[in-house]
Amino acid sequence: MGVPSILLIPLGTVAPQTLEWLRDELAVLLSCSVEVGPEVPLPKAGYDPRRSQYMGEAMLDALRWVGGPAERVLGLADVDCYAPGLNFIFGQAVLNGREAFVALPRLRPSFYGLPEDEGLFRQRLLKEAVHELGHTFGLGHCPDPRCVMHFSNTLHDTDVKDATFCSRCRQRLLQKE
Repeated sequence: MGVPSILLIPLGTVAPQTLEWLRDELAVLLSCSVEVGPEVPLPKAGYDPRRSQYMGEAMLDALRWVGGPAERVLGLADVDCYAPGLNFIFGQAVLNGREAFVALPRLRPSFYGLPEDEGLFRQRLLKEAVHELGHTFGLGHCPDPRCVMHFSNTLHDTDVKDATFCSRCRQRLLQKE
């Protein structure tokens, strides 16, 4: 799959080592150029104080203003997010679009009162990042529980799936090139 470029954007404050690690992993996994761009402020209008969460669509709106030649813009937000009708989301994307983001807090074991595990957190982040980017490439959810495009309703779903596309989703990506 030869995506020309992805721009990683911190939405608010995100640890530089997390951005750099994901940049390197995505570049290898997706065989593309990945750069880290400047921080974009969290969208104040997207915060719901009753829920203590940000609306996902507001995150995507903030990313729409990011310029540059990158074919895809992937935001990382270290805040809890939701979408209408859902208690929370791990991320969101514009189907066949340019923008996607991943919300970091619920990918950490410590969010659930468990000991921190940086390796597990990073694997979850990679899977969710590839999943959301897959939506920008036009892929929907896949019924194969091992495919990165399988819908994650829980962290167990994320932990079970691979960080790669199944053969059917990979074929769909090749047909889109």
